[in-house]
Amino acid sequence: MKPSTRSSERGFSLAETVIALGVLITGVLGAAGILAAGVRNLSSSPSDVIVTQKAAQAVEAVFAARDSHKFTWSQLRNVSDGGIFLDGPQSLKLPGPDGLVNTADDGAIETIDLPGRDGILQNADDQIVTLSQFTREIKITDVTGENGQLRSLVVTIIYYNGANKRTYTLSTFISAYS
Repeated sequence: MKPSTRSSERGFSLAETVIALGVLITGVLGAAGILAAGVRNLSSSPSDVIVTQKAAQAVEAVFAARDSHKFTWSQLRNVSDGGIFLDGPQSLKLPGPDGLVNTADDGAIETIDLPGRDGILQNADDQIVTLSQFTREIKITDVTGENGQLRSLVVTIIYYNGANKRTYTLSTFISAYS
């Protein structure tokens, strides 16, 4: 009788190799998907900055109109409620003589200067971008139970990043007292 020899060498079976490759491929495809989503979001960064600024400017203009008493409290609402702000989404236009956006006297569609290839603003390669693909809606509604002295102010800007529709909303409250 011969003594049995046992080998301590052991390899991977075909099943173990296939499972390992499946896990690896799943991880690589997941990382590629995240990278693609990151590149899409990065391409919308300039637009994201623009919409946050334009929404904040609209809110600040409403507060300034209230504080300056240029308009009465009853005028600081939407046209459908007897006020001065147009109902529904409007093009991003320059404010008219009243100094407010989304009112009947608004001017031309806004433009913005972006730096060119050199990344420096205010030189020959700057790009002037017309904000025609943006819309802004200002909704002003009375808050229930506050006797008309407190209103909700919601500014919504809609824009497109390629084929993707994006929305930015800024909400706050405004009171009759400055």
